[in-house]
Amino acid sequence: MGKTILITGAAGGFAHGAAIGMARNGHNIIATVQVSSQVTPLREEVERLGLKDRIRVERLDLTDPYDIDQALTWDYDILWNNAGMGEAGPVWEIPIDLVRENFEVNVFLPLVLTQRTVRKWIDEGSARGKKVVFTSSMGGLFTPANWGTYVSTKHALESVAEALQQELASYGIKIQTINPGAYYTGYNETMADNPFRWLDEKKHLTNREALRKEFDDFFATPEGRMDAQEMIDTMIEVVPADTGKFRNVKPKAIEDMLKQHQAEAWEATI
Repeated sequence: MGKTILITGAAGGFAHGAAIGMARNGHNIIATVQVSSQVTPLREEVERLGLKDRIRVERLDLTDPYDIDQALTWDYDILWNNAGMGEAGPVWEIPIDLVRENFEVNVFLPLVLTQRTVRKWIDEGSARGKKVVFTSSMGGLFTPANWGTYVSTKHALESVAEALQQELASYGIKIQTINPGAYYTGYNETMADNPFRWLDEKKHLTNREALRKEFDDFFATPEGRMDAQEMIDTMIEVVPADTGKFRNVKPKAIEDMLKQHQAEAWEATI
């Protein structure tokens, strides 16, 4: 049977492609976007694709409590917390207000929506069989230098999801994470631009040119420009599924790397 799936941050990237794919597979999608100006273009695209009966496009700005109140009036079987933002740059020099904002958008606001959603399901007596999915990251399981702010929010999401899985099991609510590698969607590339709006060599010790080269060199490698369709195809299968793995890492090479990294962490020295 088709599921009704509420997706946050569906204007572009992974969720945009997955929303279309899941709709084509017979699921009903509430595709939400943060900015009002994104609503009409996505509705027009949905109509062009002949999916108007399967995809409903709405605004859901998680910073707007009225948007959240409205979303709680909708009926859905699965909440996919996909919306997020990222701050890169050296953790020891990044302005702390940017760190707070990254946690607000990636952790606190999705948790607000999740808390209210699962309580609604429980109060209605409809919780069994429902599911919450979090878009985490390969960065939720390891921390490369100069990405620490963003990936620390994903580490936090991993803990939130693991706790929720245990706490909500008795109600029949399932929890999953999806952990993409560095697929080429434009998200990582624009995140890498963010430090250069505040990094000032008159105040900071991090060299702008060296940091820019580090980012550019990574994105020039095959590992930094993987085809996003592989991840989208995985999401199309994982998000609506009644069963599956709690953690879903793609590609396999990244999963293997993360397992090795975590094993080696026990022997790491200072």
